[in-house]
Amino acid sequence: MRCCWRWRGASPADPVLVYIHGFNSSALSYKAGLLREHMATLGLGDRYACPELPHRPAQAMALLRDLVAGHDPEAVTLVGSSLGGFYATWLVERLGVRAVLVNPAVRPYELLAGYLGPQKNLYTGEAYELTPQHIDELRALEVDAITPSHYLLITATGDEVLDYRAGVERYAGCEQIVVPGSDHGFREFADYLDTVVRFWQRERV
Repeated sequence: MRCCWRWRGASPADPVLVYIHGFNSSALSYKAGLLREHMATLGLGDRYACPELPHRPAQAMALLRDLVAGHDPEAVTLVGSSLGGFYATWLVERLGVRAVLVNPAVRPYELLAGYLGPQKNLYTGEAYELTPQHIDELRALEVDAITPSHYLLITATGDEVLDYRAGVERYAGCEQIVVPGSDHGFREFADYLDTVVRFWQRERV
């Protein structure tokens, strides 16, 4: 499995930040790149991870679990974009880590059921078939309830792919930043990099 990350010399207690990209996206995506560069500028590049996820949800989650295995859950913060936000939610509720969610998908198994058939990753060019098995694997990652104190939601009202109101409702009680306008790719992400880093560095209560 291809990954774009290095944790050189990090101990299990060292805070680490993991970016989880969305459907047909990549570690090469705009937001992943911005966050990687920002962490490097802060001298924290060795605490940032961005794995290149397989298209199969079960395989993607196995990779992510392996990535954070051995780390103190209180030292791990995820940044999940779109489908990555759905993945991050499962990891938060199973492992006790924290997450920043950027325009998260709430019920991706419903949305993607209409896209069965040939697919191509926008960044890597990888071609594959989206099948009912993908949808079943997504459904298996649904969680019944969330832990509001473990999340920061950043969502844009102008998201043309996902209804931001579904995220606001799903993550009710969580810290939320609702951005007027923008789009699903969240072109203003650079304006919120320090917000993400502050959430990552915040002491748990």
